[in-house]
Amino acid sequence: MTEHTDKIFSRRDLNRALLARQLLLRRSDMPVLAAVRHLVGLQAQAPNPPYVGLWTRLQSFHHEQLSQLILDRSIVRIALMRSTIHLVTADDCVTLRPILQAVQDRGLQGAFGKKLAELDLDALAAAGRALLEAQPLTLGELGKRLGAQWPQRDATALAQAVRCRLPLVQVPPRGIWGAAGQAAHTTAEAWLGRPLAEAASVEAMLLRYLAAFGPASVKDMQVWSGLTRLREVMERLRPSLLVFRDEHGNELFDLPETPRPDGTTPAPPRFLGEFDNMLLSYDDRSRIMAEELKQRVFTDNGIIRAALLIDGFVSGIWSIVMHKRKVCVLTITLFREISEVERASVEAEAEGLCAFHFPEAESVEICYN
Repeated sequence: MTEHTDKIFSRRDLNRALLARQLLLRRSDMPVLAAVRHLVGLQAQAPNPPYVGLWTRLQSFHHEQLSQLILDRSIVRIALMRSTIHLVTADDCVTLRPILQAVQDRGLQGAFGKKLAELDLDALAAAGRALLEAQPLTLGELGKRLGAQWPQRDATALAQAVRCRLPLVQVPPRGIWGAAGQAAHTTAEAWLGRPLAEAASVEAMLLRYLAAFGPASVKDMQVWSGLTRLREVMERLRPSLLVFRDEHGNELFDLPETPRPDGTTPAPPRFLGEFDNMLLSYDDRSRIMAEELKQRVFTDNGIIRAALLIDGFVSGIWSIVMHKRKVCVLTITLFREISEVERASVEAEAEGLCAFHFPEAESVEICYN
């Protein structure tokens, strides 16, 4: 039976639960592949942020650990939750992609529906598959080649339709630290040498979400995944879950045996990369970021800036560059005043980030805006 508890989760309680699930209260010794699986992937619109995301969560993480897993096809880059690019294990690629097909369909219809009206999308997908499995292509290249077969159609819409209908992975060197290159695509089936899962379970996916992000509401799950009508799914799962409330009375689901540390638990400063999942996986982001700060972190052109957590909450943004004289400059824009103790902790963590990001640097400068 469902266990209802009398505990009301405060904002700080939810914050500490999130940090614990996200391996941010203390760095984990979990292997990289296991960590990517536990986190249900890492948001990865840009190539480098997942490396920062793993560095800030794992002990002794090195760039080549992730790069090698991408090269040997244990980890792939593919559009999944919210129809955005994620770095996930090969197993999660073939398991999650079928569950999230509806998200891809809805996004395509909203953006390109008129341009694709009355087009045989099955024939388009078959043509796209043949092209992409013969040779990885960028979406621009794919659109041009499809345009030769459908000259009256918009090339971008044709390529995006194939991206929606087929599970396209971005192949290396895309996603490899230090390597440049546009995103070239092939199908997951061709890249991994196996089909998508036929019996993929949305219930299993939501339990994975709770393990990495819970306690959470149904709305939170819908924002994270991009799926709708998850209330009925959670009703099926309810008997096996704990049910809590937040300070506003919202119902929160969670797994019975997952960490829920007290809100007073100390939380060290952490540097999050751009697009970090923690900022994108909730309807109510107050457990990690005050609403009034959203416009300072989320830009009008869709970028989610690299954020600094102090005492567990977004308290600033940061950027990093290497000057020609081999000086690593880390610039921090704080959203609030911090104590001398907090500043010392932030700068100690910043030194580690600089050493990770630019190991060739001969000196480090930490600047505040």
